[in-house]
Formats: sequence, structure tokens, C-alpha cells
Amino acid sequence: MLRRLLQPVWVLLAIIFLIEAWLWDHLEPIVARIVAAIPLARFKHWLTERVDALSPAMTLLVFAVPVVPLFPLKLVGLWLLAHEYWTGAFFTIVFGKLVGVGVTAFVFDVTRAKLLEMHWFERIYALVLKIRAKAAELVDPIKHRIRALIAGNGEGWSYRTLRMIQRFRKSVHQAR
Repeated sequence: MLRRLLQPVWVLLAIIFLIEAWLWDHLEPIVARIVAAIPLARFKHWLTERVDALSPAMTLLVFAVPVVPLFPLKLVGLWLLAHEYWTGAFFTIVFGKLVGVGVTAFVFDVTRAKLLEMHWFERIYALVLKIRAKAAELVDPIKHRIRALIAGNGEGWSYRTLRMIQRFRKSVHQAR
């Protein structure tokens, strides 16, 4: 019974986790293009050389520090929410999230090799990859059902709903 009650919670957490993973996967190439377009390639090369000279523990600091400047942006988003500036809050929080994931992806790309030298970090990284695979496995059947419903192949609620809307529109047009 408890398992049945917790199933929606696990699905929601899996969806959130997959959204984060999707953002990571899709922002990393965008950040790479930005790095290629503006003179960040030299910065990335410079940072890579500096990281290679650091110990793995210090590399962890390099990985964690870029998140700190984004914290005030998230506070601004919360302040906007508290004062009911919904649109501004939404865009501020989403912008902070996108920039945060992008910067983290960039820095992780530079620091990954050093960070994986720490056994505990390697285990956490492997665990995150396992959780990502499990989340995808959990959400995939739901995604397939939603796609099948949206396809409206002559069966299911979407087809019936579309037919009902068509009949309603037809009756409204005939009433004019």
C-alpha cells in the first residue's frame, strides 16, 4: 500500500531528475559553442592547465565555486515571488537555473578527470548515472503512453476529445 502511495512521488522525482539531466545534456553543447565563439577557449585551456596542477580536493573547490555567484540571483527570484512579481520571478529563476547548469557543465568538463580521482566522488558519480538510468526507465512507459494518447490514432481519449470538439464547433457554426 505504501509503495502504491509513493509511486507518484518517485515518478515526480524521476521527472525532475530527468529534466536536470536533459538541461545538462542540452546546455553543454551550447556552452561549448559559446566557448568557441567568444575567447573562452583560451580561458578553458588556461583553467585546464591550472586544474591539472591542483590536487583533487582543491579541484572540488574549483568545481563548487562558480555556483556561489548565482545564489544572489536565486534570492532575487525568491524576493520577486514573495512580492508577487510572477513573470519576473519565473524568468529570473529559470535564467539562474540555465546559467547555473551551463556554468556547472563547463566547469565539470574541465575538472571531471581530477574529480574522478577521488574514490568517493567516483562512487557518487556512478550512483548519479545509475539514478539517471533508473529514472529514465521509470518515466519511459509514461512518456510512451502520453505519446500514444497525443498521436490520436483513432483510439483513446484524444481521438474522442477531438471528435467532441469538432461536433461542438459544428453545432456552434450551425447555430449562427
